[in-house]
Formats: sequence, C-alpha cells, structure tokens
Amino acid sequence: MVQNIIFPLNQIYKYHLTGKFKALSPEWKHNYAPLMDYELIIVTEGELFLSYQGQDFHIEKNQYLILPPSTTYRNGYKEAYSSFYWMHFTLNLFGHPVSVKRSYSPNPEVTDCFLIPQTGTLPHPEKVIVQMKQLQDIVKSNYPQVSLDTMCTSIITELYGQLTIAPIQSANSTYAMGQQIYNDIVDYINTNIHINLKVQDIADHFGYNPKYLSHLFFKLYGVPLKQFILDRKIESANFMLSDNDKPIKEIAFDLGFSDMHNFTRAYKRKTGITPTEYRNAFSKRLLFYK
Repeated sequence: MVQNIIFPLNQIYKYHLTGKFKALSPEWKHNYAPLMDYELIIVTEGELFLSYQGQDFHIEKNQYLILPPSTTYRNGYKEAYSSFYWMHFTLNLFGHPVSVKRSYSPNPEVTDCFLIPQTGTLPHPEKVIVQMKQLQDIVKSNYPQVSLDTMCTSIITELYGQLTIAPIQSANSTYAMGQQIYNDIVDYINTNIHINLKVQDIADHFGYNPKYLSHLFFKLYGVPLKQFILDRKIESANFMLSDNDKPIKEIAFDLGFSDMHNFTRAYKRKTGITPTEYRNAFSKRLLFYK
C-alpha cells in the first residue's frame, strides 16, 4: 500500500548525493542495492519498475517516487528503458514514524510535520527538474554543504507545494467544472509544443470561440491563455537548456519559434536573461549509466 512520507517543518534536510541516470538500452533493470537514506526519483523518459519494502512501484514519465531508509533492499523487477533524476538525503524526524497510511490526517501533535504521498504525478515536472539540475551544478561547482542542503530542502518543498495546490484548486466548484477543459488544453499544448501555437488553433481544435475560451481560461486560472502557452514553452525551454547540449537554434525550432532571435527575445522578456545565460549558469551535469 502506498504511504504518505513524513517530512519535518522548519528543518533543512541533509544532502548526500544526486545525479541523472540514463539507461543504455531497454534491457536495463535497477540493481539490487541497499538504501540507508531517503531517495527521491523523478522519471523524465521511459518507465521504472522498482521493488522496495515488499511493494512493486511502476513509475512513468513526469512521476516521482520517494523511498525512505530501511534495511530492505531496492531492486528492479522488470526491464525497461528509463531516464531519471535522483537525490539522496537525510532528515531528523524527532521520534515521528517515517511514513503513515494515506488515510491518515495530521493532528495537533504532528503539526510540525507535513505529508507527501510516496508516489504520484508532478503537475509541473519542469520546475522540479530545473531545481535538480541546479543542485547538480552547485555540487560540481564545490558549493558549501549548507548550499547543497538548502537546495535539497527547496526541491522537497517545491514537490510538496505543487501537490498541495492541486487538491485545493480542485475543491473549488468553478475550478472543478473547468478541470477537464484545462487538462485537455494542457495536453494539446504539450503535444503541439513544437509549432507556433495560437489561441485560435486551440479554440478551433476544441470547437470553442477563441474569445470565449480565453475569457474562461483567465477566469479559472488568472492567466491569459496566450501567456499560458508561452509559459509552457519557457518551462520546456528551461528543461531542454539544462538537460541536453542541443544548440539553442534547434531548441527554438523545437518550441515552434520562427528563429532564434524571436526565441531569445521572448525568453529574455519572460525570465530577464537570455537562453545562453541560463544554460551557462547551470552547465554542469552529473550523468550516470549504471
């Protein structure tokens, strides 16, 4: 049974190791290995089949898995191509259990903790991946331990923040009515991220008047649909800039920009820096194949 993992509030967690794993073939399977600390895994490509503490986990793209420390070994139970970011860390629970059942709700005795489901789908995976890449960069740049610990804690709290906002929004009746529209739009944007996507294109695809769809989207989410499209492209750009060495001109083309100049101008207007400056700021990668 999937648990909720307990994390203490008002504490900086202790960073140990991080990296990006990339399987060399579809025949890869996770090795049989102990786990003496916490591990966060975020899958970016393929799928991961992992057994731990008597449970089989199947983690797909844009999903995460948190493994708490134990005397149990983790082991791959099925071969598959997989690429994922990982991070090891420790924390002090001050007598609290490592995990609790998903049905458990916090009470006043444990208000100094927060709960994260052991596994799930990230609403905005690019944001967490960028932070993971930033962590790798400062590790390679020999930053002091307090910097690594703070970044590690930030990654966990970003994960918690994303997962916390989603059910609060879903509880809103107006939001709930538009949830399917939102999901459809996001899926359509992600699928067509490589073209110069317009609001008119989305409206035509779903059979809406473009002005009505824009008004509805803004009413539900407080962001113009046109701006939302650009935001998704910038998030994707951040991931591409930090995750591979593809030329910026190709990234611009992959995101539907007519040329690198337009891409650079849009990127700088949104972020305040150029794509090159962003890439250079987080240029060091920790890549593993075993």
